[in-house]
Amino acid sequence: MPKLDLDHGTPRTDGVTADAPAVSLTRAFTDLLSAWQPDHPALLDRCRLLLLDGLAVAVAGAGERGPSLMAAQTRTECPDGPATVIGHGLATSVVQAARVNGMAMHVLDFEPMWNPPNHALSTLLPALLALAELRERDGAGPQGHVVLRAIAKGVEAQGRLRLASGQIEPAKLSIHPPGAVGALAAALACADMLGLEGERLAAAVAIASSRTGGLLANVGSMTKALHCGDAAANGVQAAMLAAAGFSADEDALGSPRGWGASLFGATFDRAHLLAPIGNGRALNPGPAWKLFPSQFATHFAITAALEARDAIGADALNRISRIELRTPAMPYIDRPRPHSGLDGKFSWQYTAAIALLDGKVEPASFKDERRFKDDVVALLDRTVLIGDGAISGRFDQMYVEISVELNDGQVIRRRCDAPMGSWSRPVPDERVTAKATALLADAIGPEKTTAVERAIAATGGFRVGPLMALLA
Repeated sequence: MPKLDLDHGTPRTDGVTADAPAVSLTRAFTDLLSAWQPDHPALLDRCRLLLLDGLAVAVAGAGERGPSLMAAQTRTECPDGPATVIGHGLATSVVQAARVNGMAMHVLDFEPMWNPPNHALSTLLPALLALAELRERDGAGPQGHVVLRAIAKGVEAQGRLRLASGQIEPAKLSIHPPGAVGALAAALACADMLGLEGERLAAAVAIASSRTGGLLANVGSMTKALHCGDAAANGVQAAMLAAAGFSADEDALGSPRGWGASLFGATFDRAHLLAPIGNGRALNPGPAWKLFPSQFATHFAITAALEARDAIGADALNRISRIELRTPAMPYIDRPRPHSGLDGKFSWQYTAAIALLDGKVEPASFKDERRFKDDVVALLDRTVLIGDGAISGRFDQMYVEISVELNDGQVIRRRCDAPMGSWSRPVPDERVTAKATALLADAIGPEKTTAVERAIAATGGFRVGPLMALLA
């Protein structure tokens, strides 16, 4: 598989560069993003598709237990406000709507993946939408086009922050990436929406830099989605505080006790924050579109297992005596017996077993009822995983092999070097739209789904408030 150029795309020629800064790293970073005008039609079209996909997976995830618990608490503590909570018939504060919707957008693990690994949509988009609803209520014009441009800036910021961390391979992560970078990018994008520049824009990012976190120990629990919800909430709140004059250190990113040094130490490389802006990371390298609702590396195992199933035939599945998976060494998704369906989203073994047994992997695959069925339990008992340190853990370089042995001694082997939707196996936009249409229609019905899609496609701009009302 070709290695991606993660640093930047085609250099721009409009004068937006990053010469050696005479100001702080934080100010140089925010000035660079502030000056960039993400108006290329192809980039805005990509942001429309990101908006559609994000809203669809949020609607599908809103009823899950984690977002539902947070929505119930919100209804008790803040039952009124300008911003819509998706799927719960509730309007609340901007900050709390961003939190609940961020959880809903991430909980199914169905949002796009990025390289370096990150969840750049659930940490960003809910903040932008909630702020847009507030601005429209307060008399601003339609905010749809503003949101699209802010998506481009927020995705750009997150990619740069992830590269600067120096933690690229999942096995080297010390902190969950969306918790580390999401609030900063959401703060920058929201502050840009508010028209903040210079010192105030830098202050928004600096405020957010003190509100980062996300323990990898909580992957596989409801709290993982809270990392994304908190990032969105903390980011939009940081922007609004900065607009009100709230103070923070002038170089919270680059100081010896700042974000980079404190979270990443010697691996932090500030040069990535200041590289010239190319076409925009939403385009290059762009996202890997998820076609299965699980941790992205498991898509390699799922794909290999589905191909093995095609070779075996559904009638012969009861003859499987042993499954061997050879994967990168990623202990956090080596979960031979996940303790819940949700935990199964982060298990090589479970996702491969479900793909073999059912011939599909969908949200219902990760319900506890499916996890503890006898056929799943039995197949997990026959599954062996070999974590091979020689296989790269980078999503653009890794592969997974599966060997399925039948009780007559026959062995079927398959290898996945890239799942569909990934950077070297892209899917057409129509495939992503079909995924979103199906999720939306299942949750809100075909009539409202058509209205959502028409609103987002409107080239003359659209109002965010009526769009969100369709999803309430």
